[in-house]
Amino acid sequence: MFGAGGGTNSYREIEETDVILLWGSNARETHPIFFHHLLKGIHHGARLFAIDPRRTSSARWAESWLGLEVGSDIALANAVGREIIAAGLVNREFVENATTGFEEYARAVEPCTLEYGERETGVPAEAIRGMAHAFARAERAMICWTLGITEHHNAVDNVLALINLSLLTGHVGRYGSGLNPLRGQNNVQGGGDMGALPDRFPGFQHVEVPEFRRKFEERWGVTLPPTRGWNITEMFEAMGEGELRALYVLGENPLQSEADQNLARRRLESLDFLVAQDIFLTATAAMADVVFPAAAGWCESDGTVTNSERRVQRVRKALEPPAGARDDVRILFDLARRMGHDWGEPRSEAIWDEVRSLAPPFAGMSYARIEALRGLQWPCYDDDHPGELFLHARLWERPIVGPRVAFHPVENDPPVERLSDEYPLRLTTGRRLDDYNTGVQTSGYASPLRRGESLDISPEDARRLGVHDGEVVRVSSPRGRIEVPIRIDDGLKPGLTFLTPHFPDEVATNLLTIDATDPRSGTAEFKAAAIRVDRLGGTGLT
Repeated sequence: MFGAGGGTNSYREIEETDVILLWGSNARETHPIFFHHLLKGIHHGARLFAIDPRRTSSARWAESWLGLEVGSDIALANAVGREIIAAGLVNREFVENATTGFEEYARAVEPCTLEYGERETGVPAEAIRGMAHAFARAERAMICWTLGITEHHNAVDNVLALINLSLLTGHVGRYGSGLNPLRGQNNVQGGGDMGALPDRFPGFQHVEVPEFRRKFEERWGVTLPPTRGWNITEMFEAMGEGELRALYVLGENPLQSEADQNLARRRLESLDFLVAQDIFLTATAAMADVVFPAAAGWCESDGTVTNSERRVQRVRKALEPPAGARDDVRILFDLARRMGHDWGEPRSEAIWDEVRSLAPPFAGMSYARIEALRGLQWPCYDDDHPGELFLHARLWERPIVGPRVAFHPVENDPPVERLSDEYPLRLTTGRRLDDYNTGVQTSGYASPLRRGESLDISPEDARRLGVHDGEVVRVSSPRGRIEVPIRIDDGLKPGLTFLTPHFPDEVATNLLTIDATDPRSGTAEFKAAAIRVDRLGGTGLT
């Protein structure tokens, strides 16, 4: 955020904030540890606003549920921003001291009245007004979001729309106020921190900045490419164009996790050489020319992980991996040695110390300090630094330290795939509490909560279509079709349906989803596809 790739606040702060906007996130089921902290905040008096097309289990604790139409997040955010300005609730001191572009933003959202917001989003104007005033008037307030914001063709613009609201109100850079993307998988934050991005070295240092690149070149004794690489979407596009001929997949299952599964299969099959490194023989690994069995990082390896509050914590090896499996790092070191580069013995602490020496945000995080303090939050610049509880306090300095933060006016941009007579229902996707992503790590274990996959539909649609719980139907999109049981969910509005990716071998949800992607983040629009439903006997349900 503002040049630092992490959430601005700690978990402790959400327990003591006044207003929480939970936007595009069913954290109760998809981030249950974080949600425990959020519930403490509610018990301490925080007001929760749940912004989501579905009335999820998280919304049960909300003062207000704003059930917007899928893909109308920018329209809602702009209406909230316009209301804050029109009601005279802008934090003028913060805006004048710490931001640029306010006047341009104000002009851009001027047409976005409460009536506009209701028309474009389906959220009642009074509900929009209530949330806008609560957020702007709060002493402390946070916006938290997840894939409901980012899995769209305009993901970056969605995030910018939320950032604009924090800038308007000064809800960033202070204890209990900030912007927090909740990370969707274990150590996603740590992966980004360590440079698992196409344009960054560890510590979010851009590869196209000569001084950053030179530092790594000197340490590693190599010349590094001066331009960014491909993200995963660009990799798959390059496969389709014949530019990418070999792929090394570590801990991912793209065959079943990419948005258009048929297209993903064709592109993976076009490769000359595919390597998979994983703890399970995934569907992707089953296609590979070479498979490296890996150790389970959480119990069979030493190292660190980083959570959504930027806290770096130790992972300690408790078990030896099973016969034939090895630690991920050891596999990479051995492979490098076979290719003529001896990197020595792979010791986790030595690798971490190299990271600390090259990436300033982690410089003060020795293993000893992480152990003694039970984790440290970055940035932590030296051995005396306590780690930052929250980010961007500089924005409140007088005069401001460093650059100001810009408003970014963004326009409403509906889903790429519009509804039609042939495909009249909207499909959105997400996760449930009992399972995880493509099911690789969860489907082999029994769960009292697991009920298998279903196409969730509203009671109104069920009555209109004449279907009942458990009835197996055919679901089609322009890309493919599946068969799946119906489940009636009173948390869904008419016209909206829901599936998960958890059971791809039985119900291949990603045969339906569209691979329209955001050009800046490379994220596919998993949240908005158009579908139709047919009885297996041939009767159309439209």
